[in-house]
Amino acid sequence: MLVGKVVDSVIATRKNEHLVGCKFLIVEPFQKMEGGGGRIVAVDNVGAGIGEIVLVAKGSAARVGWGMEKAPIDAAVVGIVDNGMELE
Repeated sequence: MLVGKVVDSVIATRKNEHLVGCKFLIVEPFQKMEGGGGRIVAVDNVGAGIGEIVLVAKGSAARVGWGMEKAPIDAAVVGIVDNGMELE
């Protein structure tokens, strides 16, 4: 799991049938990820918005946490941080 800031959203009118109705957000992690990756696209089911600090599950945990084991999801927003994060 990682912590990051939502910097933008993604709109995809054509997508996998398991992703219809899903909202996509671009998240910039506060710590560098293994492999030197930067921003990631995460599916959101908690109602996060641009500028919010969020918790993101990656890999199979993202799919299982959503109950969408057959969906091609690699990252999912699973929480919005209310306080306690002095990372900005």
